[in-house]
Amino acid sequence: MSTLLERAVEAHGGIEKWKTLRTASATLDIGGAVWHLKGQPDMFRNIALVASLARQHVSIMSPQSGWQGTFTPDAVRVESLEGHAAEERRAPRDCYRGHVQETSWDRLHALYFTGYALWTYLTIPFLYTYPGFHTEELPEWEENGEVWRRLKATFPDSIASHTREQISYFGADGLLRRHDYTVDVMGGAPGANYASDYREANGVMVPMSRRVFAYDKARRKVGEPLLVSIDFRTIEFGSG
Repeated sequence: MSTLLERAVEAHGGIEKWKTLRTASATLDIGGAVWHLKGQPDMFRNIALVASLARQHVSIMSPQSGWQGTFTPDAVRVESLEGHAAEERRAPRDCYRGHVQETSWDRLHALYFTGYALWTYLTIPFLYTYPGFHTEELPEWEENGEVWRRLKATFPDSIASHTREQISYFGADGLLRRHDYTVDVMGGAPGANYASDYREANGVMVPMSRRVFAYDKARRKVGEPLLVSIDFRTIEFGSG
């Protein structure tokens, strides 16, 4: 691991602790302008999730709307809480060809995007220690009166995520402050994902709030609109 990655992993709870954990479970709300553009404004309000930490598998349930779904890189599935009216899509990423940020989505499009995004957010920075990742420290960045160290991560093809190259920004305490990417399934739309309100959950430091904005060619945040909001109400990591 690079020196910066070692620092970040230790600040978030340490690699030895992470290796004992198998799952993450949470309750949360997701909102923001993107969901109105996509035609799914309330799909991820008041949801619960269970995610595997070792492999990309996320289960999401919406008691409010009466559905449950599962994400893996190879398939997504949505059905009623009683197990009826199932919709399933194999090779889901193939179904975004030609999409831009304004392209409408059905529920399976939305579930695939949300599944891989939440899995990525829940596992960073530990994710960057997984097989196949390459990391490189970039020049420092000044924002919000702080100096942040930046780590570029190149994802292996085996991991479904926004795009192959992503940049994480870490504060002096080693905690993630910002996470930049472009979104392949939205035609390369840029996202600056700000992490805040850290709390400890089973020995892991977790940002309970995330706010995603666009950024310009100089990587400066575009303050309006708020593209995505993620607010965790509860989160737990399990070893079982």
